[in-house]
Amino acid sequence: MPPTNLPTYRLNSTRPTRRKFLQTSAAALSGLTLSSCGWRLADVQSAPITKGASDKLYIYTWEGYTDKALLDRFTEKTGIQVIADVFDSNEAMLARIQAGGGSAYSIIYPSDYMVLLMSELGLLIELDRSLLGGLDRLIKQFQSPVYDPGNRYSVPLAWGTTGLIYNTEKIKYPIEDWDDLWKNQKALSKRMTLLNDLREVMGAALRMLGYSLNTTNPNEIREAYEKLSELKPDLASFTTDAWRPQMLVGDLMVAMCYSSDANEVIPENTNLQYIVPRSGSSLWTDTLVIPKFAPNPEAAYKWINFMLQGDVAASLVDRLSFSTPSEEAFNLLEPEVRENKILFPPQELLAKCQGIAPVGEVTAVYDRYWTKLTSE
Repeated sequence: MPPTNLPTYRLNSTRPTRRKFLQTSAAALSGLTLSSCGWRLADVQSAPITKGASDKLYIYTWEGYTDKALLDRFTEKTGIQVIADVFDSNEAMLARIQAGGGSAYSIIYPSDYMVLLMSELGLLIELDRSLLGGLDRLIKQFQSPVYDPGNRYSVPLAWGTTGLIYNTEKIKYPIEDWDDLWKNQKALSKRMTLLNDLREVMGAALRMLGYSLNTTNPNEIREAYEKLSELKPDLASFTTDAWRPQMLVGDLMVAMCYSSDANEVIPENTNLQYIVPRSGSSLWTDTLVIPKFAPNPEAAYKWINFMLQGDVAASLVDRLSFSTPSEEAFNLLEPEVRENKILFPPQELLAKCQGIAPVGEVTAVYDRYWTKLTSE
């Protein structure tokens, strides 16, 4: 049980989806009073921010990863105002940083594989561990992750898995692995979806075949593409978000999705179940980094330390439906949340999952097969 003198955190069911693309019209966005509460929307065409006042912190984050209450709490604690811009993909974020945005922000929220790429490109500072508190309270596997050994450049913020959500009322046989989609292909025809994500989808086929999620072997990549081509005629679509309402009303029987999205949807329909395929899947992590030309690195360290606080990290589990890498935060969660196998799968399943890593020049091979798969 959590210490009695500390708050505990319970999940609710109203959260933004992970990686939800910005679909609101420009007119609607302009009507939001973002600047008045410390927010502003990223304008890719705008000039980079120059070094500014020490009482302001500009961060570049995923949509839905922060809110006014969190920003106000940080400001009350430090006196520093936070101005948040949002991005909808790692690639869009990287393009902005390379176009000069590296001098605009003091905190950025890249995913695991992007940390590795950005560090290789010389875009990040090596963190001064003497200025950070709480790294020793991270769950062991996050203290020196494969994408950033020793947490030299990044601090993990949230993590999760990719798997399958299915309707147990409509599917009477168990769904346990990726190959169940192929075994039951005709029964599931036009009632199953895969993510609209190259590396996730190709990775699922690779793991099913017993290969690494990050293989650079062209023959293994081709084999994964061929398996997916067999399934393609019976897919309803490649989609990251549209499966949700279709699954809730019963139009879909199974969908590939992120654990955080599944955890949000399942309370709305108790016939739904989420599984991490037994042959393995991807384990993703989103992080905090400081860009090389950050205008306010001192405030950046304060933000990271704030986000490492157990009660703050636990509140993110509640709001975002993500798993926390903080052992302190995990211990603050109510037992029903700690025992939630969607958010915190058994270790034997996690051992079969891999983080997505850059594949260098072989990226072109993945791209070529993905284009063929999605356009045929």
